[in-house]
Amino acid sequence: REVKEAVDRQKNAELRALEAQINPHFLYNTLDSINWMVRMNRNDEVSEMIDALIMLFRISLSKGRTFITIEEELCHVEKYFQILKIRYSRILNYKIDVPCEIFRYTTIKMILQPLVENALYHGIEKKRGGGTIRVCADVKDGCLVVQVADDGCGMTPEKLEEVQREVAGDLGQISEGGFGLPNIQKRIQLAYGADYGIHVSSRLGCGTRVTLQIPAKS
Repeated sequence: REVKEAVDRQKNAELRALEAQINPHFLYNTLDSINWMVRMNRNDEVSEMIDALIMLFRISLSKGRTFITIEEELCHVEKYFQILKIRYSRILNYKIDVPCEIFRYTTIKMILQPLVENALYHGIEKKRGGGTIRVCADVKDGCLVVQVADDGCGMTPEKLEEVQREVAGDLGQISEGGFGLPNIQKRIQLAYGADYGIHVSSRLGCGTRVTLQIPAKS
């Protein structure tokens, strides 16, 4: 029992450490957007973004909980989309398509926001004319399957292979550009075990899809 409790404490500590890596990076990008809009004298939009940021961080705190409902996680990512749309309204569209019966299932928090961020900065922003990010979810064979897909620039086979190796932990360090996917993979496997995680697929010129699989638990 003591060994199990020690292992659980270690897992919780690692989960919280990985969570802590997300917020500074996200906050930096959001404050950069706010600074850009202040310089453009878009004060009403600055106020709107700050209100969304306050709500987003309120959800992120989640009273110290690591696990939240899918409904709460989707509310979190919806606020993030609102922030992105203020700055990227000309190039970004998004759609969240998740049946309400899935809302009751739980997930580790802040798992979708990094995927949406990747889709924007590595896919949509680099595509002429912009594009759409879609978030969808379903339950299959006792697993909650969530997908974040974009119709952005996509990746070359070589880049996709590199990203897949990073997710699998086969590279000594994360390549420049980040992607943030190894962080999510580690958090999922710490929380649920090695049978769960993320899979990345992409075609150059067509877009990228990240599929996330965790146990369907409520």
